[in-house]
Amino acid sequence: MTAGDLKGKVYLVGAGPGDPGLFTLKGVRCVREADTIVYDYLASKELLAHARPDVELIYVGKKGGNHTMQQEDINRLLAELGSAGKVVTRLKGGDSFIFGRGGEEALALREAGVDFEVVPGISSAYAVPAYAGIPVTHRGLTTDVAFITGHEDPAKAESTIKWDRISTGVGTLVFLMGVRNLPYIVENLVANGRSPETPVALIRWGTTERQETLTGTLSNIVELVKERRFKAPAITIVGEVVSLREQLHWFEDRPLFGRKVVVTRSRAQASDLVEALRQAGAVPVEFPTIRVAPPADGYAALDAAVEKVVAVAEPAYEWIVFTSVNGVDHFFARLERIGDVRALKGVRLGAIGPATAAALEARGLKPDFVPPEYRAESVVEGLLDLGVKGSRVLIPRAREAREVLPEKLAGAGARVEVVTAYETMLDDAGASDMKHMLSAGEIDIITFTSSSTVKNFVALLDGFDFSLLPASVTIACIGPVTADTARELGLKVDIVADEYTIPGLVKALTGDAGA
Repeated sequence: MTAGDLKGKVYLVGAGPGDPGLFTLKGVRCVREADTIVYDYLASKELLAHARPDVELIYVGKKGGNHTMQQEDINRLLAELGSAGKVVTRLKGGDSFIFGRGGEEALALREAGVDFEVVPGISSAYAVPAYAGIPVTHRGLTTDVAFITGHEDPAKAESTIKWDRISTGVGTLVFLMGVRNLPYIVENLVANGRSPETPVALIRWGTTERQETLTGTLSNIVELVKERRFKAPAITIVGEVVSLREQLHWFEDRPLFGRKVVVTRSRAQASDLVEALRQAGAVPVEFPTIRVAPPADGYAALDAAVEKVVAVAEPAYEWIVFTSVNGVDHFFARLERIGDVRALKGVRLGAIGPATAAALEARGLKPDFVPPEYRAESVVEGLLDLGVKGSRVLIPRAREAREVLPEKLAGAGARVEVVTAYETMLDDAGASDMKHMLSAGEIDIITFTSSSTVKNFVALLDGFDFSLLPASVTIACIGPVTADTARELGLKVDIVADEYTIPGLVKALTGDAGA
């Protein structure tokens, strides 16, 4: 359904507990279809990346009692949008029907005659304890669990919570959003017969890289919360199952858990590194220092080289050496305009680095040469062993690339033609924020995946004194060439990946973190 239909529709979608990987497939579809998204404070902003570019975004979050919009106004807004023929996705943290007031919104829509659909989400009530290593039920400990609001006003004349029944009548108690009311909750549980030695856990920002877990007992948890200044958003679990955390904790044990890692790759290429870092528990901080762009003077030189490959009976080059994935992508984009990969019959292909080799293999082409390491001497030595001397060699690459490789090949007797396939440009968005984060000691690791990312990082942070970086900041480079560039620009390099790939870089980082 689209906005052009006469009848609108509202999807009441549970956004899950925080980890965007726990969002449902149906939820993704609803976000993609939406003309308007109405979202809450606890709905991960990453979910909005699934939306159309022209989507209307309306934030109605509630944080610590500070309401952007009252619930009655949200109900009215959803009804108005649906009545106007819009497809609306209402994103609410967790599951909208578990203390999410989704039922109230559904009733308002039904009263307004607006079509709606409920899409359940994974609730923080059980997902967050699971990420902390706490099963809410466990054979031999408890077979029942209760989900209870932690928002009840202690000043009410009479509590609607049956404290006399739940305190000793239910094995596991999960209080949602009850940090401020914790003393009131503890007091009522103990007064109604729950042992003061009952294990308790509070989990803050559960299922995210900011997750923090505090454990104690009913007798001391209030004091521990004060000492640690433990604040919302958090859930509270009361019961013997909390004791299993000592054996079952896993999420916070990941090698890079909670460490902020700067990703300097271009935004278009950062996703694989960002995802790998998240899997290792890190908090990726995207700061793309380069933007890949077509050559400023056009593709004339590259097209001329491609036409030599396609148009003549005999290959114009014996070798084409690709130095990056971008070089592969741009070369084949131009080739496919006038021919296809069959034109490369008889031409030998070199790929500098496994990622570049993989880009060729994805096109059904097996490289004839992949050097064991990316140093000009190693590349030239390997190509000489394969008879490159006297051969015509084409190198499609970035305009700003180093001249070492073509010069050494030419010096070894090859006839080298270098053409600009693309160029990298400074991406200055976020430079001031990055300076602030570095100065404030908020960054743990900086990653560089090419010499260009190093050069642009230093250029973008012009004026920043890198000698003042805390000793705890780790600088990691994907390979020796990138590391050499970093050192030349005055940076202290701590880690150089043995395998010059994204997985290799992450492996080096996790090994450094004690994995």
